[in-house]
Amino acid sequence: MFLAYAATLSSIPLIGCSTLARHNPRFSSYPFSLGIASGDPDSNSVVLWTRLAPKPLDPDGGMPTEPVAVKWQVAEDEAMERVVATGTEIATPQLGHSVHVEVNELKPDRWYWYRFTAGNEESAIARTRTLPLADSKPDRLTFAFASCQSLEQGFYTAYERMAQDQLDLVFHLGDYIYEYKTGNQGQVRLHHGKEIESLAEYRVRYAQYKSDQLLQNMHSRCPWFVTWDDHEFDNNYANDISELKGIDPADFLIRRANAYQAFYENMPLRRTSVPAGPNLQLYRKTSFGQLAEFMVLDSRQHRSDQPNNDQRSQINNAAMSPKVTMLGARQRNWLKQSLVQSRGAWNVLAQQVMMAMVGMPNGDVPMTYSMDQWPGYTYERMNLLRFMTEHKVANPVILTGDIHMNWANELRVDDRKPDTPVVATEFVGTSISSAGDGQDKIKDHDKLLSDNPCIKFHNRQRGYVRCTLTPETWTSDFMVVDKVTKPGGKVTKRTSMVIESGNPKLKKA
Repeated sequence: MFLAYAATLSSIPLIGCSTLARHNPRFSSYPFSLGIASGDPDSNSVVLWTRLAPKPLDPDGGMPTEPVAVKWQVAEDEAMERVVATGTEIATPQLGHSVHVEVNELKPDRWYWYRFTAGNEESAIARTRTLPLADSKPDRLTFAFASCQSLEQGFYTAYERMAQDQLDLVFHLGDYIYEYKTGNQGQVRLHHGKEIESLAEYRVRYAQYKSDQLLQNMHSRCPWFVTWDDHEFDNNYANDISELKGIDPADFLIRRANAYQAFYENMPLRRTSVPAGPNLQLYRKTSFGQLAEFMVLDSRQHRSDQPNNDQRSQINNAAMSPKVTMLGARQRNWLKQSLVQSRGAWNVLAQQVMMAMVGMPNGDVPMTYSMDQWPGYTYERMNLLRFMTEHKVANPVILTGDIHMNWANELRVDDRKPDTPVVATEFVGTSISSAGDGQDKIKDHDKLLSDNPCIKFHNRQRGYVRCTLTPETWTSDFMVVDKVTKPGGKVTKRTSMVIESGNPKLKKA
């Protein structure tokens, strides 16, 4: 079905012709208004990103309809005196004048600094790094993961604190933008315009989000690995299916192509992720030496439609069907092969929706579960956890976003059977800003935990999770913000949860 509609979409050129590019452009204002970023590093390369936009909220960013030459430099020092790599990349109008530079032949496990130049304009200087060699044995890694940053519902105070953490990496697990139309006047900031559908509208929405200075500053501190959830395109979509009825399938895929192209244009992704119509290769893996293997998943593009019309329900035959998939056969097989081949002391799935089978009380009837999360795909979930057990996958840890709450969960093949062995551990990070000011505990907090023994920590404030790994232990610090509806909220460490290597059971630090 995808390919039938992909043929109607314009092809996306990777590079412009350098002989046609404008090498000395003049800009109406500062062209690096959206900041610069890096991402997807390995042991000898990293992606450097920027997007020229002197008028960021214009559909074309205030740029001419012609390619523009952008110079880049990488140095071993912040003063940019010991330059080790330099070149020119062509920013094309077909890709929103974005630039994705894959810098190769760098030294492993090193910090570098970089900047861009276009015409007489120069970007700020940002920091990035390469990863250790695959066969090395690092003694420590510190990273953070985050998700769900509605511009309308809160300020990005969490990123201000995160920038002080001296992180090696950041994993963003989705909902980088929200597609919704302008909200009510009670929001802290307002989206521009209606619910976005066209490529120009998605570009403007990304520009509005990426204009946030705290977000830009965090991008400049270290490389990011990004994946999407649903709001980068459309709420709760599944593959080529909208949650809304009566949507024309062709129009829906054209909109998906627009969303996927805008995602690529605004993220530090490699050329392997250049979209082809409504398709984009996003799942991938990386290793931090033999300390950790990371598998970044895509749980939206390839999934089956949510069972039971995406309504909370008991786990029934629909959720238990082998035909219902979150990952799709190709990604699932790739994941299993990656887990078997991994040499990582910790094997980490960076993904979107909660894997723990957390049931909510529903009066006198049995508990219900979210069909948009892994319980809606119970057969595949159980199969994956059983596979980890049978193949003795070392220290599996699941990182999750989406739900605007903090959780620390112990995972079993079937979480409804608390007397069975714990197979893996899940850390769910709350939102950066989505849902506004949170709360520490809900009214039925104690009952939630007693009804779901898999839950070892739960909290509903905003923030992010900071993780420190050694060969022996994993520590997750849940960093929370007391208020995001006003600038200057206070960030504190709410709690720290620890796993010991070889034992997936959680304990407080």
